[in-house]
Parts: sequence; C-alpha cells; structure tokens
Amino acid sequence: MADTASIDEVLRNAERSMARSVEVFTKETDTIRTGRANPAMLDALRVDYYGTPTPLNQLATVGAPEPRLLVITPWDRKMMPVIEKEILKSDLGLTPNNDGQVIRLAIPPMTQERRKEMVKRLNKFQEEAHIAIRNVRRDGVEALRKLEREKQISEDDLRRAQERLQKITDAQIAAADAVSSRKEKELMEV
Repeated sequence: MADTASIDEVLRNAERSMARSVEVFTKETDTIRTGRANPAMLDALRVDYYGTPTPLNQLATVGAPEPRLLVITPWDRKMMPVIEKEILKSDLGLTPNNDGQVIRLAIPPMTQERRKEMVKRLNKFQEEAHIAIRNVRRDGVEALRKLEREKQISEDDLRRAQERLQKITDAQIAAADAVSSRKEKELMEV
C-alpha cells in the first residue's frame, strides 16, 4: 500500500525549496546593473553604520526619479560620506555626486563590453540557481528512495514520484531561465 501523503509531502517540500531558489535568483538579478536606473541595484550594498554593516535601504530612501538617475536621501546626514565611500568601493562602477542633501548617481549608458560582463555575471547566477534546484531534486529523490527502502511505497510508486519530481524540477529551471532571458534582454537593450 502506497503512502501517498509521504510522497506528496516530499514533492511539496521540494517544490517549495526550488521556488525559493528561483526567488533568490530573481533578487540577485535585480542587483545587476542595466542601462536603466533601478533602486534594487543598491540592495546588496552594506554601509558601516556605527560598526554594523547595514543595508543601504535601511539608512536612506533610494529613488529613481529619471530613467538614468538614482537619488539616495540618507536619514542621517552624517552618513553621506560613508555611503559615498561604499558606493565607490562597490562593483557598480558609479560615481556618487553629493550636494549636502542627497546623493545622486547618474547611470551612464553601458558599453558593449560592460554589457557582456554583466551577462556573464547573470549566467553565473543562473548556473548557481540551476545547481540549487538540482540539489533539491537530489535530496527529494533520496527521500523518496528512503520511503521505498522502508517499504512505505512500492517501486512503481517510487518511479512515478520521481517522474513527478522531474517535472517540478523542469518547471522551476524553466522559471529561472525565463528570469534570466528577461534580464539578458534588458541588459542588451541599447
């Protein structure tokens, strides 16, 4: 007698973990700079706030009033030089412009070389997402095999469950690929 509740639970957990991997990948792609201003580009930036590395969006308001301009308005004006220093140290390739009230980041048009560099970075993130999804699949297969070894499910149930798990995996990899192709199209837009 097959324990379909156990199989469904393994598949549900695997799908949830894979979806989280795609979510993380999507957030990582938001940090990749395109020719357009996007406040999410600064999400990975950590600023030393009195000895504690703090996300920039917890220290300032970040907005994009124009397609090629980001405006950072720190809540504590004393943090402006620290924020500027972190922006210069980051791999964004942007130069901050401070007027005493706000920090402006002009987003220059990207060169073809820089675009290709960003696509390589995107592909690295995509491969990491694929690996994470495949690792979840491997863990799911192992959990299903354990159920079979413990005689909770039959060999046929194991085979069918593995096929369902593979379909879930394919769907999540396709979702990651869709995110990647959308971002790559955005990157190569002139």
